Amino acid sequence: MGTVRDPSRRTYGAAVARISAQLGMPMMPWQRYCVDVALEVDPDTQELVYRDVTLLVPRQSGKTSIVLGVKTHRALAFPRAARRHAPQQVGRQRILYAAQKRQDARDKLIDDHLPVLLASPLANRFRPRLRGGSEALIWDTGAIDGITANTEDAGHGKTLDLGVEDEFFHAEDARLEQAFSPAMLTRWSPQHWRVSTEGTERSAYLAAKVELGRTVAAAGERSPICYLEWSELTGSYDDPGTWLRCMPALCPRQSGPCVCGVDEQGRQWWRHTVRLDTIRAEMAKSTTVADFERAYLNRRRGATPPADPNVPPVARWNELIDVRQTPGDVVAFGVACDWQGTQAAIVAAWPGVGGVKHHLRVIEYKPGIDWLPGRAQALRQRWAPVAWGVDLAGGPTKQLKQPLADEDIRLPSGVQPRRGDVASPLVSDTAAYTGTLLAEVRDATLRHEGQAALTDAYTVARTKPSGDVWLLDRKASGNVVCLQAAITALFALEIRKHLADDDYDVSESFG
Repeated sequence: MGTVRDPSRRTYGAAVARISAQLGMPMMPWQRYCVDVALEVDPDTQELVYRDVTLLVPRQSGKTSIVLGVKTHRALAFPRAARRHAPQQVGRQRILYAAQKRQDARDKLIDDHLPVLLASPLANRFRPRLRGGSEALIWDTGAIDGITANTEDAGHGKTLDLGVEDEFFHAEDARLEQAFSPAMLTRWSPQHWRVSTEGTERSAYLAAKVELGRTVAAAGERSPICYLEWSELTGSYDDPGTWLRCMPALCPRQSGPCVCGVDEQGRQWWRHTVRLDTIRAEMAKSTTVADFERAYLNRRRGATPPADPNVPPVARWNELIDVRQTPGDVVAFGVACDWQGTQAAIVAAWPGVGGVKHHLRVIEYKPGIDWLPGRAQALRQRWAPVAWGVDLAGGPTKQLKQPLADEDIRLPSGVQPRRGDVASPLVSDTAAYTGTLLAEVRDATLRHEGQAALTDAYTVARTKPSGDVWLLDRKASGNVVCLQAAITALFALEIRKHLADDDYDVSESFG
């Protein structure tokens, strides 16, 4: 699953494939597809379409050769491309390869990447700098290919054109992303690559990127995010058919050498690198089924954590679906986004009827946040909500304060709020309405419309203590943006519903 190739765009993929062949690592079809998609060029700007590339693939599939090919192409081709298309840009092309520990990155450079490069026709195009603390490859184009670790100050103080996080399932937070991103802001056509096999129950950063990537790919809309995943989440773990559906480097031949890349003239252009008997041996020696599934089927280990006693079962949530209710004259919206601004949601809440206290509906859930203020303005004009629930105190939605204010959606300017003003919850308010939502699920006095975005968020929801109360645990939960928006919508509704105009019937706005 993942981002689909747009054949109308040219791509640097062919150039990377040629370099990979020069390095003695001719690309398998899946590798060629990856670089063809990830390195598509915008015909209007000549920049790379995707600034963010996430590649999730089982072990021993050939991630290293993709990374080395992309890095080498960046070093050789982009200095000239940048001079042509961004002559105002100064400084060398800078590349950073990151692993969980700096020693791991150093070992990868010296033990894996450097021998391949030295044995290739490109050996005279660079010189290695191997003194401790400043290891890098210095290319004759001026590009510098260095290493770093998964730390908050990786790349700090310098510009960055290509950053690569390898096996990023080890990362427990977004510290490296937060270090890389500012260093890329002023550069022409930068990219941040993440490559990994699925992670464990501790891989919260990876889990969030997987959820975001799947959402972007399913939406099929233009986005700066490229997501590519090979996994098999349902088939029997010991079935070769399951293996072949998710291991792109696995040869389907039962025995003998791989001849999949042989053309009609008998020339071997490429070959699969993994055989069926190899995977059988790996399965036999795996300590647990979960470890084998994570490594070779790309299934997250511990993907189903112990139940949170504060969160009623998903089965109860699924009993509360009702698509027949429509709002009366009182409706409020809640807004939420993630810390990196990679996704946002708007959720509506209104009073229920017949013993139901509240009803929830996801209005919009999309990648990015730039779309939200304009959408909010359109909703404000159409629905006349009593309030907008937006945490402008210290949460990630604080970044939306000015863009929303530009659309006349702002905090009250006087003692009395107007209909449609922002209602910004305190931590105690968020905790209270987190409790309200969960209690109404437990008591079956809440209704929602069974939308996947909200149900998926509820499914992974976990709580954490905050003093004597409970909040959603964003780190442990994974992607709960829609659920957070629902909570702020309930808060805004309850504290501002008295502002409703009895002469206005918002149900007329629904077609």
